[in-house]
Amino acid sequence: METSGTGRRRTAERKRDVLERLVSERDVWVATAHPDHGPHQVPLWFLWDGEAVWMCTGATSVTARNVRAEPRVRLSLPDTFDVVLLQGEAEWFPDQEVPRGAAEAFAAKFGWDPRVEEGPFLYVRVVPSTVRAWRGEPELRGRVVMRDGVWLD
Repeated sequence: METSGTGRRRTAERKRDVLERLVSERDVWVATAHPDHGPHQVPLWFLWDGEAVWMCTGATSVTARNVRAEPRVRLSLPDTFDVVLLQGEAEWFPDQEVPRGAAEAFAAKFGWDPRVEEGPFLYVRVVPSTVRAWRGEPELRGRVVMRDGVWLD
């Protein structure tokens, strides 16, 4: 994946590059907000299953409390030049109720299975409704590559 240069990619190229990064990257910044306490942002490991982003956090963490109170979230991959922003609503699953396939795929990717840890964990699933992607100023126009849950071409 080319990340240098300032040429403008077509929407289909941006979509392809976003999907490649969702499969290959490890970390995502998760922005949540509580109606009374305001915004909160943390990096978490994530898994892309082809439709949704799966993350896991302590069941009593600020992120877990926030998604229970306000499920709208924003996710961003950690690169300020090759920007990918995802927006959607979070669903959450206690570690003992998470779909088995998602938990096993998460454990396989990271070599860590939260379901066997001492404390309780919460799996968070986000199906993107909007995705924006751009590399530098030349790509600011047309940066939306998914709208209303549908990839654009």
